[in-house]
Amino acid sequence: MDKLTEIMAHKRREIAPLVRPVFVEELAELNRELPKPPSFLSALKRTDGRLAVIAEIKRRSPSAGAIKEIGSALEQAQLYRTAGASALSILTDEKYFGGTLGDLIGVTTGFARPSAAPGASAADPLPCLRKDFMVHPIQVRQAREAGASAILIIVRALTDEEIEALRNAATAAGLDALFEIHNEEELKRAVHHKAKIIGVNNRDLAVFRTDLALSERLIPLFPKHVVAVSESGIATAADAARVRAAGAHAVLVGEALMKVPDPGRLIREFQSL
Repeated sequence: MDKLTEIMAHKRREIAPLVRPVFVEELAELNRELPKPPSFLSALKRTDGRLAVIAEIKRRSPSAGAIKEIGSALEQAQLYRTAGASALSILTDEKYFGGTLGDLIGVTTGFARPSAAPGASAADPLPCLRKDFMVHPIQVRQAREAGASAILIIVRALTDEEIEALRNAATAAGLDALFEIHNEEELKRAVHHKAKIIGVNNRDLAVFRTDLALSERLIPLFPKHVVAVSESGIATAADAARVRAAGAHAVLVGEALMKVPDPGRLIREFQSL
């Protein structure tokens, strides 16, 4: 069994006690009741034409092991926001990545609170991607309740019926969806499902091998209206420049930002491209 298959099997077992029918009408009503989250899609379409940075909060991974212990997800998110990140990616899978849904809630509610400094007010929140292995609309409801702006749809891990259910649920809940692909066939499936944001995961989740050439090969094949994201394996400005030259509008960076002493400097280097 490859790693992605193992992870998806675990995720299906993990959420099984929560699974119930979730109708689009229910999600639409929830969307009307809750405060509107900032748009993930709009944040990636930078008006200045520069590369957008989706900064990820990632404590550990199956490939890298322990990456960084942090006091709270909110503290790391505030570092990223101060540095000018366009959006956040917050891992909420606990078993393999050390995250929780509480991390997402902590960030979104923390951003909504004014600073303790005299005369300060709440800064504009960054849109947050719930980075998890999504298999059922109940997880979309969780994401919306937690203040997320977008969900992840890993194309290779899902049937077309599951993708459609997740996409429809996200739309009803007022969330964007990042469709993650790794080859041409998955790109065709994402386009078939009317994806507006498609990310090339340069890391093969089956064997955890990373190759930036995947972005260079696949992004030029994207429809012109799609926002292109390059994910994984981007550690330096030179890496970001490679995928930018291939047509990426944004990069999703986790491990590199978590490890460096000054993530703000790296974010600014990426955004200068």
